Amino acid sequence: MCQDGQVAQTFGTPFIGRENDLARLTGVLERASAGDPRAVLLAGDAGVGKTRTLTEVAAHAAATGMTVLTGHCVDLGDVGLPYLPFTEILGAAADDDRLAPAFAAHPAVDRLIDTASRTGGAPDPGNHLQLYEGITGLLADLADLTPLLLILEDLHWADQSSRDLLRFLLSRGVLQRPSPGGPPRRLAVFASYRADDLHRRHPLRPLLAELIRLPSVERMELRPMADADVARLVHALRTGPVSDSTVRRIIDRAEGNAFYAEELLAALPGHDTPDSFAVPGGLADVLLIRIEQLSETAQQVLRTAAVAGRRVGHDLLRDAVQLPTEDLESALREAVGHQLLRPGDDATYSFRHALTREAVYADLLPGERVRMHGLFARLLAQGGRSAESAAERAHHSRESHDLADALAASLEAADHAQRVGAPAAELRHLETALELWAAVDESSRPATGGTITLALRASAAAARAGEPHRAVQLTRSALARAGEDTDSELAARVRYTLAGNLMRVDSLADAFTYSSEALALIPAEPPSYTWVWAAATHVMAARYVGREEEAEQVARQALEIAELLHLADAQADLLISLVGMEAHNRRSAKGRDRLRRARELARTAGNRPVEVRALFNLAIGCYESGDLDEALTWIGDGLDRARHAGLLSSPYALELRYLQSLLLYTLGRWDECAQAAAVGAELLPVAGGFATGPALYVALARGEHDAAVAGARALLDQPFDWMSTLVASVVLTDAAALHGDAEESVRQARASVEALTDASDERPDVVVRLAALTLAAVADAAEESRLSGDTAAAERWAGTARELVELARSTAARGEDGTRQGPEGQAWLSRAEAEGVRAATGPDVDAWDRAVTAFGYGDPYELARCRRRLAEALLGADRREEAAEQAGAARHTAVRLGAVPLREAVDALVRRGRLASASAVGDRIAALTARESDVLRLLGRGRTNRQIGEELFISGKTASVHVSNILAKLGATSRTEAVAIAYRERLIEPETTASA
Repeated sequence: MCQDGQVAQTFGTPFIGRENDLARLTGVLERASAGDPRAVLLAGDAGVGKTRTLTEVAAHAAATGMTVLTGHCVDLGDVGLPYLPFTEILGAAADDDRLAPAFAAHPAVDRLIDTASRTGGAPDPGNHLQLYEGITGLLADLADLTPLLLILEDLHWADQSSRDLLRFLLSRGVLQRPSPGGPPRRLAVFASYRADDLHRRHPLRPLLAELIRLPSVERMELRPMADADVARLVHALRTGPVSDSTVRRIIDRAEGNAFYAEELLAALPGHDTPDSFAVPGGLADVLLIRIEQLSETAQQVLRTAAVAGRRVGHDLLRDAVQLPTEDLESALREAVGHQLLRPGDDATYSFRHALTREAVYADLLPGERVRMHGLFARLLAQGGRSAESAAERAHHSRESHDLADALAASLEAADHAQRVGAPAAELRHLETALELWAAVDESSRPATGGTITLALRASAAAARAGEPHRAVQLTRSALARAGEDTDSELAARVRYTLAGNLMRVDSLADAFTYSSEALALIPAEPPSYTWVWAAATHVMAARYVGREEEAEQVARQALEIAELLHLADAQADLLISLVGMEAHNRRSAKGRDRLRRARELARTAGNRPVEVRALFNLAIGCYESGDLDEALTWIGDGLDRARHAGLLSSPYALELRYLQSLLLYTLGRWDECAQAAAVGAELLPVAGGFATGPALYVALARGEHDAAVAGARALLDQPFDWMSTLVASVVLTDAAALHGDAEESVRQARASVEALTDASDERPDVVVRLAALTLAAVADAAEESRLSGDTAAAERWAGTARELVELARSTAARGEDGTRQGPEGQAWLSRAEAEGVRAATGPDVDAWDRAVTAFGYGDPYELARCRRRLAEALLGADRREEAAEQAGAARHTAVRLGAVPLREAVDALVRRGRLASASAVGDRIAALTARESDVLRLLGRGRTNRQIGEELFISGKTASVHVSNILAKLGATSRTEAVAIAYRERLIEPETTASA
């Protein structure tokens, strides 16, 4: 039992992923405490977190002054103790001296409970009614003495007597409103049960159907935890480091069940070896107990289905189990009724939970497994099966040791995956084929080329699946297999494929080496397909290492040969490269005309990767030119083409997704940006995390500093990726600046520039932004030093600022492609210049006015940040009206975007400079809700959050949220300041005391 001042039962397991569920239940408690009695039937699978959630609710209830009484139902089979949960509840209540008056008024309850227990739950009807009415009256009186929460756990094990009593209490008893004029009944009843235990004939089913029709009763289901929450749980429980692959494996197997996740984690050996752990013995026993309750025929069907996999078609299962139709259907009905199998709309059955299937499979004898896998392989090899069955057949053949058939089926499955645009599946099947190749006799191998060709195909699938490092490994394995007797064209193809893959992992010098070797292996004459594509790859590699003249010369020669051979897609690829080397580049109208032609050539040739490359260049060219709406149009086209071709994880598709995310951030569509990142987290490959990286900019700008920094560091924890490093660099540099840590911001910016500078030693365009972000912190430090009289420190910071401004100027003057930067780069340069002046002499109106104008191209957040600085400069120049206008515009943007740190900075400036007009304050005051006005009145009386909650019948946590909203709306930084503003604006009146 919990009461005010006591703590409910606690768990070592952290409470994660149930915040919305907890809020819903605490909302019911608030209503009940206010006199609106309610009941909640809490459903969920075993282990999903019902008890943990109710424990958290009980702690919350106790903290808010409720008395919590808990009763447990116990699985005693056919021999049940009548009224067990209620005797536990009433026994705990009887031990509480505060509740003694209620028990004194109902002396018959103890006798009736004792009689019911001794008669095995079958007292005569008169005693039933006396017992029910007596307990109802007692609970009503208890609720008069104290707000009351009754918790009944594991209702699926309740005996008939307990179910009948619960029916009476909820339908005719404690949830009925008291008579008019009577005291409010402050009572809540929470009852939990396992949804997966309720087979069709379970005795609790009729009662639940009856209760949920009552107006004061609601049903709530605890769903499986989200993947991200399971990952948080694993990291919270594991004392040492745990690899991402292990976390992913646990997520996949636990399927949102917290208990399963904990057991799987606990079963890991001391070292992190994800490939070695099986279903823990204790968990397997728990799962198998439910299986053993079935008939032998149903168990046989489940064992056969477990060999098939998580999901099996009805016809295939029928052929494998070889039972009469009536026996099979009866067994399936039994398994479905006990919620072990789920029927699908497509005549399939699947295990309700993957670990159930694993436990059943692990319980088979080794010989059984081999025999049954062989049976499934033979059935799947028969005519009439779908193309998808090749993957299943490959698995069953391998498990039954028929490696030749496993190899043939793996290649069939890879072909099917390629046709339907599933590169990750294609890669998996090709890697299986590579493993099997050496184990299969040469006479039994398919006539599909050797392992070199197979490895090249696998590397292409890895690239399309967003696994660039795996693509490099596979191409290197192809190179290792290529001996001196390898055909020169195949040897060249291996090398230019390796060069292309190395460019995607930013190994640029090696890429140039291998592309050069590829060109050297085959002559340009006679013209050939292989030479053209080797040349196209070499053009890109040469550009990356700064060999511009060589790149242009090879590109023009290759374009002529591609036109001669009518290789439209190679023409397109070369045209895209040439546009990047010419004065009329992708930022110009003429350059984009040529890119449109390249896109059409690639589309006509059916080469989707090259078409997506053209669309990416069109999109980024528009972005760099400030044509943001047109850029979004090209991005949409590119992603649509990639989606239909199964290329969403390919390199240029990931770049398009990044650009889309960046544009949503830049345009101030932050909610869309964050939503896209949440969706992308489930879909993107590990190496594609940068694609939704701008959502970290949103998080940082909204004040979620720790989450943004953690996300940035996670990007850096992966194998080096240039784009991931760029995103992380922006976040970490700006985070340090916003934290006021100038030293760390400078250190981070310098490290980032070094990491991002490629083999040609040309600084990337983002360096201008990094310099400007760092200069903000440096200028703050310089100003603080001047104000404190530390001239040496001020001069040191001014010197650092001069270095950073020069870095920004030199980078902007000659960008990555050798031309002057576009509107975005020029805007960041303007901000860097303005921050440089601020570091040297203080805020300058003209410098910040230029920055404001520059960011007018379409970045509302950076525009608002510059307006805040312009307002500061105008205030220093005593141009107060203009300063108020700029501050107001900056604040409006900050509020709209949810940029809390910026809004707080503007509010501080407004207070410091006394810029707020009476109307502005009035607008904020008018925004207070009725509830916030009540909270503000109690704040004026010096009440704590808990006291406010008690007076308004809300939780202390809810009161805290209202207080935070009031502070934000009044522009106050503390409760005291909020009260002062409220008195000044006559929102509340000082309390008057009567004279003695």
